[in-house]
Amino acid sequence: MRTRILAFAAALALAALGVAVPVAQAAAPAADGPTCTAGKGAVEYDSATGRWTCNGGAYDGELINES
Repeated sequence: MRTRILAFAAALALAALGVAVPVAQAAAPAADGPTCTAGKGAVEYDSATGRWTCNGGAYDGELINES
């Protein structure tokens, strides 16, 4: 009986991880440098956070992907 409960709990945990991974990937930044500049924005480095962002244009405020 305990083995079944443990197996069920493990299956639920794996199912939750399986759902969470695509959601995390979907929340990733959608713009890269060329996309930012094509959308009339400027790629700028924020030294406080250590990240590149798109300022202005269609992708204003979005983080820049490495590509």
